[in-house]
Amino acid sequence: MIHIKDKILLKKIGVNLLKIRYEKGFTQQELANIADIRVSQIGRIERGEKNSTISTLYKISIALDIDLSILLKNIK
Repeated sequence: MIHIKDKILLKKIGVNLLKIRYEKGFTQQELANIADIRVSQIGRIERGEKNSTISTLYKISIALDIDLSILLKNIK
């Protein structure tokens, strides 16, 4: 079970990912292919439903050509 504070954190990361993905012009499928993860996982992260590992977020940041810290921005 995910706690309320964790859900808020996950949602903020998801919003960051969605925004950056749109800015970079990627579809979820394109990002998933480049990052070598499932497209369903991208969707769950963006919706704040998935508590991803740091290594998964790192793979996504590499695929988006950004620093990992950008995905974690403003999540206080």
